[in-house]
Amino acid sequence: MDKTLYDRDFYQWLTETAYLLAEGRLSELDVTNLVDEIESMGKSQKRAIESYLSVLLLHLLKWNYQPDRRSGSWKSSIRNSRRAIQKRVQESPSLKPYCESVFLECYDLARENAADETGLPIDLFPESPPFTIEQALSEKFLP
Repeated sequence: MDKTLYDRDFYQWLTETAYLLAEGRLSELDVTNLVDEIESMGKSQKRAIESYLSVLLLHLLKWNYQPDRRSGSWKSSIRNSRRAIQKRVQESPSLKPYCESVFLECYDLARENAADETGLPIDLFPESPPFTIEQALSEKFLP
């Protein structure tokens, strides 16, 4: 069975696809794989938002519930996660509602991870977030 260019050399496939698009040679495109890659890019952006939001919420919880252990690395993690989310939302404003829609799911994961990482009982961390999505994303907010 012959492998397609997509299977043999992904980078070359990307280069050729970009060329064909730029030249308007749409009938020559590998549409099936192009659609898969575009859908994958969207999913990747959503996964990145979820990952950064979970880390942000984890460190906000640790900051709030372990004040004696606050560190520069927690603070920089909070800042870096916020900026990474903001950058993605600036580049793709339609992702802003996605942040809001996964906030509670990400909080649940952050709550479990906070209990694991701190050794504190999970019941210490409220089941509902002690801050809003707006607060969590605000560069001026620290609980």
